[in-house]
Amino acid sequence: MSDTGQISDGYHTFDELYRYRMIYHAWAVRAWQQAGYPVVKSHRHSDGESCFGGGWFIVSAQLPTGQVSNHYQDEYWDLFDCPEVEKAPEWDGHTPQQAADRIETALKEAA
Repeated sequence: MSDTGQISDGYHTFDELYRYRMIYHAWAVRAWQQAGYPVVKSHRHSDGESCFGGGWFIVSAQLPTGQVSNHYQDEYWDLFDCPEVEKAPEWDGHTPQQAADRIETALKEAA
């Protein structure tokens, strides 16, 4: 079986789309901080456990519309210009769809 990162919709591979998401997220982190929203990164979840057993970190933001977060491999740590904390904020249970809705609503409200 081939690497799933190379699966394509005919225009972009999963690897390309995940890279775009990560870079857009890193840019958003800067804007969110300038707007006064708390954003942090950590190698540990709120329970103190390493993200995915190690080698990963989480970036968590508290927008006016709610919490949003994503995980990334350690090699991308320096892309995210935000404070490091010992443990990430407690996860509020948001799904990827809820996080996307929160970002979209916050964007519309900021316009």
